[in-house]
Amino acid sequence: MIISTTEHIPGKEIVEALGIARGSTVRAKSIGKDIFAGFKNIVGGEIHEYTKLQADSREEAIQRMIEDAEKLDADAIVGVRLTTSMVTQGAAEILAYGTAVKLG
Repeated sequence: MIISTTEHIPGKEIVEALGIARGSTVRAKSIGKDIFAGFKNIVGGEIHEYTKLQADSREEAIQRMIEDAEKLDADAIVGVRLTTSMVTQGAAEILAYGTAVKLG
């Protein structure tokens, strides 16, 4: 599956737009990660636990978007975007979406 943040794939022709492909996940922080984050807030620096949580969440949302595009029999997804929103305190949704297309 070709994935692009641009509206086209260099060297390829889009012959059909199949619709929106999307994938999301909702993740919550754990008390253990909050304790380590609290220590980092005191001394400063990157909060690796949250960085890993966000990276894992993005990858899961992208994989689910790809699976959604495969159901549409797409060759590629163009115009891919990622968004995040708070669902509740301590939990956020990561959404990956784009246009599923057939290539010629």
